[in-house]
Amino acid sequence: MKRNLFILLTVAVLTVPALRAYSHCEVPCGIFDDKLRIALIKEHITTIEKSIKQITELSAATPVNYNQIVRWTTTKDDHADEIQHIASQYFITQRIKPVDPSDAENYKKYITQLSLMHELMIYAMKAKQTTDLANIEKMREIVTKFELAYFGEEEHKH
Repeated sequence: MKRNLFILLTVAVLTVPALRAYSHCEVPCGIFDDKLRIALIKEHITTIEKSIKQITELSAATPVNYNQIVRWTTTKDDHADEIQHIASQYFITQRIKPVDPSDAENYKKYITQLSLMHELMIYAMKAKQTTDLANIEKMREIVTKFELAYFGEEEHKH
């Protein structure tokens, strides 16, 4: 009886991993929309801004509501993490394609896009570390520059 149970469990353990489907890329092709990712980044920035304002307001109140301050701080940090995730996991690893340095024009565009996403991730980190609204303005400025570098002049017009 124990031997049959052992054999059955061994077969089950060996066949379960074989049922997984592996894809060739991190996200199935064609599901996500670049413009939507930018809109989400902007929404996250706005949420961080609101969180910072709420933290500042609540910190000045008497009595101080530490529970709400913690909740707003967690919200701020979570949205900064989301910006970093979109920048790194979506744009840098999947959408911004490496370019041969001998193709000077396209290589410059590539480096610009990478640099802007890296800078955005740094300012998202700074937004987690402080309640300085200057980081919000810097992130908005970077996203605007990235839109222009990524989509081009015609796509960027609203």
